[in-house]
Amino acid sequence: MALYQEQSLKMYNSMSGEKEVFEPINEGNVGMYVCGPTVYSNVHLGNCRTFISFDLVFRYLKHLGYKVRYVRNITDAGHLENDADSGEDRIAKKARLEQIEPMEVVQRYTIDFHNILQKFNNLPPSIEPTATGHIVEQIEIVKTIIEKGFAYEVNGSVYFDVKKFNETNHYGKLSGRDIENMVANTRELAAQSDKKNPQDFALWKKAEPQHIMRWPSPWSDGFPGWHLECTVMSTKYLGEEFDIHGGGMDLKFPHHECEIAQGEAATGKNPVHYWLHANMLTLNGKKMAKSTGNNILPEEIFSGNNDILDKPFSPNVTRFFMLQANYRSILDFSDEALKASEKGFNRLMDAYHAIDELPVSDKSSVDIKSWKQSCYDAMNDDFNSPILIAKLFDAVKMINNIKEEAVTIITEDKEELQKTMSAFMFDVLGLLDKVSENNDTSDKLSSTIDLLIKLRAEARNNKDFALSDQIRDQLQEMGIQLKDGKEGTTFTIKPA
Repeated sequence: MALYQEQSLKMYNSMSGEKEVFEPINEGNVGMYVCGPTVYSNVHLGNCRTFISFDLVFRYLKHLGYKVRYVRNITDAGHLENDADSGEDRIAKKARLEQIEPMEVVQRYTIDFHNILQKFNNLPPSIEPTATGHIVEQIEIVKTIIEKGFAYEVNGSVYFDVKKFNETNHYGKLSGRDIENMVANTRELAAQSDKKNPQDFALWKKAEPQHIMRWPSPWSDGFPGWHLECTVMSTKYLGEEFDIHGGGMDLKFPHHECEIAQGEAATGKNPVHYWLHANMLTLNGKKMAKSTGNNILPEEIFSGNNDILDKPFSPNVTRFFMLQANYRSILDFSDEALKASEKGFNRLMDAYHAIDELPVSDKSSVDIKSWKQSCYDAMNDDFNSPILIAKLFDAVKMINNIKEEAVTIITEDKEELQKTMSAFMFDVLGLLDKVSENNDTSDKLSSTIDLLIKLRAEARNNKDFALSDQIRDQLQEMGIQLKDGKEGTTFTIKPA
């Protein structure tokens, strides 16, 4: 019997606003689609949190014994600024600014995306299709939507007719929006707009003369609307109806709402059975944004080359930090939170490695079976990783009590404890068994620099400014910048 037949998994369905028992369309098989990145810049930490959240979902479904087809797209064309129907394609804009080909931009940042997620120990998806690789299919679905009367062509562009669709369907059901209220609260369209209604969205856009990325179609040389690619790629690889669709909370409207409308218009079927949305990551209590400078890149965390953290943190510790909040909760990133996570992570790993040496008795005074089920209960409750981590720390206390001979354990229970901790720590949470080699080096380097900072402080107190300056200058030559402040001296390491 597979584990999924023994466990009752519930997940929060954004469509119903409730936790629902998960029942896949085909028993033992799961189709899951997650909106991937638009590859025009380095992947930021908020995006990483979303992909780590769905990596957790993917891992737990696999752990339960499901055969999972996980599809995550790469948006490499047709994504206009502010996700609007006008403006400039983000990738084309980056290419213009750097005077390179758009596909050079795509290649550079796709590689960065893969490298960062690999450092976070994310499993790769089963299929990772690109928007530009599915232009033909996108043109075909636009033809179908036009034939069914839910889209119209104007001056070479094609728009989805939201009001027409809403006569027989419900546009806005995922985000809880009402089309009549949306119409009432929308200003009149500008005279130059080709749309019939403000709520209509582009399925195909005619390319302006300066637009680099363009493809021939029955309507014009142009490019697909942003929402279209996900409808095409999800249904191509998972079917017209599939189990799970995931993405960031910010995609619920309009992106996912438009996906539903396109899918229903083209096939007459409800495309997705369970909608899952991950919440945002904030930095020091404020929304992360490059424009305000309230932002940090993953590599800046790993290297320590930033003005926010006192020291570098490994991808492993950063991942552990992110899993300490439920994927639907807002999570605040700070130096204090990372330090606390590092301590907790090390404590958890130390306890796990102590299991081998635990003394065994002829009877157990600990209930391993009940504890093990509590771990499953946590994950079965909408992938509640913080509760799972709390249960793992219950095991840490148990291990320490066994070590001190305050409680006893038999050999079979000890083996089950070790096996269960391994499964949840490494297979489900996706932690690595040890901090990466690079971070071991970083920890030793941090300790060495801290020692030099203390020696420098002593030299300054003794008015030996020559020695103090020598320590500072030689560290600077090695790429280690000291910063003196009210709280003491900190350091950053410049990347090699």
